[in-house]
Amino acid sequence: MSGKSILYLGNKLSDLNRTPTAADILPGLLEKEGFKVYSFSSKRNKCLRLLEMLFKTLVLGSKVDWVIIDVYSTQNFWYAYLCGKLCQFKNASYINILHGGNLEKRLKKKYLSFFRSAKFNIAPSRFLLAKFSSSGLNNLKFIPNSIPLKEYNFKIREEFKPKLLWVRSFAEIYNPILAIQLLENLLQDDKDAELFMVGPKKDESYEQCKKYVEEHNLPVHFTGKLEKQDWHQLSEQCDLFINTARIDNTPVSIVEAMALGLPVISSNVGGIPYLINDQQDGILYDNGDLEDLTAKSNDLLKSPVKSYNISLKARTKVETFNWEIVKKLWLNILS
Repeated sequence: MSGKSILYLGNKLSDLNRTPTAADILPGLLEKEGFKVYSFSSKRNKCLRLLEMLFKTLVLGSKVDWVIIDVYSTQNFWYAYLCGKLCQFKNASYINILHGGNLEKRLKKKYLSFFRSAKFNIAPSRFLLAKFSSSGLNNLKFIPNSIPLKEYNFKIREEFKPKLLWVRSFAEIYNPILAIQLLENLLQDDKDAELFMVGPKKDESYEQCKKYVEEHNLPVHFTGKLEKQDWHQLSEQCDLFINTARIDNTPVSIVEAMALGLPVISSNVGGIPYLINDQQDGILYDNGDLEDLTAKSNDLLKSPVKSYNISLKARTKVETFNWEIVKKLWLNILS
């Protein structure tokens, strides 16, 4: 048992019908290893969220052993940056966890001190590790996102039908309409094809998808956000996992799909090729290319031995993401 204390700063929004992030998962795992963890913030309003994080950093930053900050590339970058600067002022030791497919765009001179002053910058993907290594930072560590592997039942599939699963927030950068258009193409050969789309609404792309489905009378099931165990149960009805993101890093949903035995077909963007070896433990298609996505989906559906072998190799790969392994990397730097 550690006995050490941590202030964890990130978007704890799963209770607000948002997709769980590291801030919803990692604090609980660290608490089970004996750390005292204070985690913030779950405020819906971004300004109030920022104010709470800054206040907690001011009050607790110099009292805890570590401050851990989730760092994203878009608007949420600013809470991380400002909390990090406050840690520097308070002489508090802070650790950045790097997230987001476009975070390398923040590697500019005016932001470098934020990254350099951190005790560690944790890259959860080889993609971000490579991007940040080129900036000359010498405080980088690779610690992958983790899953409790024992909670993931690997389903052996001997035949593969066009039962598609898509798990993400409905946002334009994740290109959900492409998954629906894929289904539309697959229906030309198999009238029993269907698509399950799991995730909360984030922007107007949800309404666009609903409208397209209604206009074309397509068998698409919108489940909304589901708890992990619920979409895991749903996955047993499906045979292919589709990721259509335009920008991506190392989404936990793909790691989970690999653990569950679902062959993954993903856009070849950002950190995805660092996670998936094309034609070995998953399939990559050209970003936004419906024709390529359709052809490669059909190839998997018509090649059950290939699909089965891909699912086996994927499961073997994600065993290295098991918390029982990953926690040792965290304990090495936090203890």
